[in-house]
Amino acid sequence: MADEPLVLGIETSCDETGVGVVRGTTLLADAIASSVDEHARFGGVVPEVASRAHLEAMVPTIERALKEAGVSARDLDGIAVTAGPGLAGALLVGVSAAKAYAYALGKPLYGVNHLASHICVDQLEHGPLPEPTMALLVSGGHSSLLLAPDITSDVRPLGATIDDAAGEAFDKIARVLQLGFPGGPVIDRLAREGDPKAIAFPRGLTGPRDAPYDFSFSGLKTSVARWIEAKRKAGEEVPVRDVAASFQEAVVDVLTRKAIRACKDEGVDHLMIGGGVAANSRLRSLAQERCDDAGIILRVPRPGLCTDNGAMVAALGAEMVKRNRAASDWDLSADSSLPVTDPHVPGHSHGHSDGDGHGEGHGHGHGHAHDHDHVHELSKDNLYS
Repeated sequence: MADEPLVLGIETSCDETGVGVVRGTTLLADAIASSVDEHARFGGVVPEVASRAHLEAMVPTIERALKEAGVSARDLDGIAVTAGPGLAGALLVGVSAAKAYAYALGKPLYGVNHLASHICVDQLEHGPLPEPTMALLVSGGHSSLLLAPDITSDVRPLGATIDDAAGEAFDKIARVLQLGFPGGPVIDRLAREGDPKAIAFPRGLTGPRDAPYDFSFSGLKTSVARWIEAKRKAGEEVPVRDVAASFQEAVVDVLTRKAIRACKDEGVDHLMIGGGVAANSRLRSLAQERCDDAGIILRVPRPGLCTDNGAMVAALGAEMVKRNRAASDWDLSADSSLPVTDPHVPGHSHGHSDGDGHGEGHGHGHGHAHDHDHVHELSKDNLYS
């Protein structure tokens, strides 16, 4: 094995089939096949559609990534795959593919955590993560504040959404405004032409007695939807750009305010922001502004690395190899509610080794602490639920 581990990563937790190849903290390939267009007509991600799309895209995407990286599968030092959290059926496609490739090639297999991968991807852009790292993860399924003293073994949740994730709220408001799916990019674009102070939408969980690091976007979503409905009932035109800007400001105001507070309270001088919503231009600019004021260094990957991708999985896998973390067993399973406190799923047996005699595994059980973070699936609930 070279000084820097060469790892292939597979990501299938939602609607992107992502395969990345990294050497240490250097990105060699990032191939993605997205099924988002197939979901758009349903207004949300349909799990069965996602699973079938992963099945069709998996082998071509792996081949494309290896070709783009200019490496042979035989030269890999390990194969990493998102084991959870995510959509069960979608995860299963990736885990099955990773196991097949790893077994056939005689390479160690690493089942890793989707959220920890979103943090680790920043190493591909800005070099090794500081320890500890404070991370704000915001996506369609998650809104979490995490403290990571060691991204491979020690990730501590400080707070999370108690209802809707930030990205989910973006999608639902875009649906009310009839802007299509996914909602994040179009709201971001329209908000640039609107007034963020035009409408005073509520900021959830910002009272003195509220949990300092938890988030709530359900009340905001309901408030915006009712405001729009009232305008329509009155026969008035809905100022879409102002609504988009005011809604977006309410979300990013709370996200950045709580993240800065967590950094100050924990004595951490770096903030990393990841997840699909981290591609939002206003979140990036407000976070930079507030970090500068607080003397905190902001690390945000480029937008293409914020959304789900295989490179982030490969990055965490490479870190696992580098730090000699135990490989996963061949009976690795997809875990749709894998807690972020498990950055990876090591082998259960002490004598575990692969064909290369890699790594001692160890017994490892995790309780499923179901917090309120969840993957945004299409549901028939109304907008006020």
